[in-house]
Amino acid sequence: MKKDITFKELKDSGYKEKTIRQEIQANLIAKIKAKEPVFEGLWGYEDTVVPQLKKALLAGHHINLLGLRGQAKTRIARSMVNLLDEYMPIVKGSEINDSPFSPISKYARDLLAEQGDNTPISWVHRSHRFFEKLATPDVNVADLIGDIDPIKAATLKLPYSDERVLHYGMIPRANRSIFVLNELPDLQARIQVSLFNILQEGDIQIRGFQLRMPLDIQFVFTANPEDYTNRGSIVTPLKDRIGSQIFTHYPKTIELARHITEQEALISPEDKAAITIPELAKDLLEEVAFAARDSEYVDAKSGVSARLTISAMENLVAAAKLRLIESDSANTTVRLVDFISIIPSITGKIELVYEGEQEGADEVAKLLIDKAVITLFERIFPRITKLEKEGRKTPYTDLTRWFNENSLELNFTDTDEEYYANLESVTPLNEIIDEYAANYSRDDQNFCKELILWALTISKKLDKSENNTYSFN
Repeated sequence: MKKDITFKELKDSGYKEKTIRQEIQANLIAKIKAKEPVFEGLWGYEDTVVPQLKKALLAGHHINLLGLRGQAKTRIARSMVNLLDEYMPIVKGSEINDSPFSPISKYARDLLAEQGDNTPISWVHRSHRFFEKLATPDVNVADLIGDIDPIKAATLKLPYSDERVLHYGMIPRANRSIFVLNELPDLQARIQVSLFNILQEGDIQIRGFQLRMPLDIQFVFTANPEDYTNRGSIVTPLKDRIGSQIFTHYPKTIELARHITEQEALISPEDKAAITIPELAKDLLEEVAFAARDSEYVDAKSGVSARLTISAMENLVAAAKLRLIESDSANTTVRLVDFISIIPSITGKIELVYEGEQEGADEVAKLLIDKAVITLFERIFPRITKLEKEGRKTPYTDLTRWFNENSLELNFTDTDEEYYANLESVTPLNEIIDEYAANYSRDDQNFCKELILWALTISKKLDKSENNTYSFN
């Protein structure tokens, strides 16, 4: 933390005052010229959202990030803090980050008038220059802008007409900072109106005070298009004052989705060391989210958050960890049968349409997993035909015949040695792997064996019973 100095020392240091927009622009330009990443961790936005953000900031615009839930809107807003200078000088004791070069509060103006070059200057780190508020129906003007504080008036023995009796709200306290207002449509229309002057003229009005306070704030709003009809709307004059509206989106490929999940899922180093997650298991997890976004049972307007796969990955690892504990093993591998444990992550993250409600959340979750299994299966193996000519052999004929005389039981709590020994005993299964999945790793090949069995049951070629074990016959 930087130590306090005087106003004279600040001026002698050569410090030049900048507005927050000039500050962001200068640091953005420096990062671009140095070819440094401006917004880290935003997978899939490199050619869409990020270029628009750069242009909006270079234009000095307030920004509205418009997108469905789980599209990293808040992450984008929080990452803008890295475009601020590390430290910012303020008049010491100021509630609203007064610049000593252009003070706007009575406190700072009086202190500078009294002490001049000896005015104490303190420093604010950029991490304290980010303010965030979730817009809810109970938010009022006093919360955001401010109000008269009768206790302060009584304590200081001042009339209500004195500026010093004001209690500043969140927005004035965010002067020379970034202010993020999440879920803007949830804010009542009359409260949105109170933002007009702040965005256009940069000043505030409190309780009829003839008070001009030119605030210097970078506003970032977030909104979900669904909210426009379900819970409210952004009033047109306010929308008109927001310089750039940028649409976010979900990852467009499995690879990008995997990067996001691996980056965000909270998995301890100890669990990573003890639990192997096959690459195909990671792909299948993302396929579930893609299936949900295309499902006729899921409300597309509500969206399917990226948090679904993040939570599901954590549940998968938890299922494997439970097996480690119950089997007293040192290591294990995530299996396809473990995917039953992600159902709570799915049901809690999707909004169902009427048909989905009729099916039931759990049943829809199972259908999504089945659809993801078939999609991944058909990327590797020949499609399973529903109708087969009598006497015609398919890649799966020998396997289905094997099950005419045998059965296979897969137990969740079996050790890896026991579990994969059972799979290895199905000879036709090994032959299919050798023909179509020979280039995959050993872990992925084992996962493929389960994938084949699961796909055959979905296609009604095998029967599957499910309790504490999975039985195929």
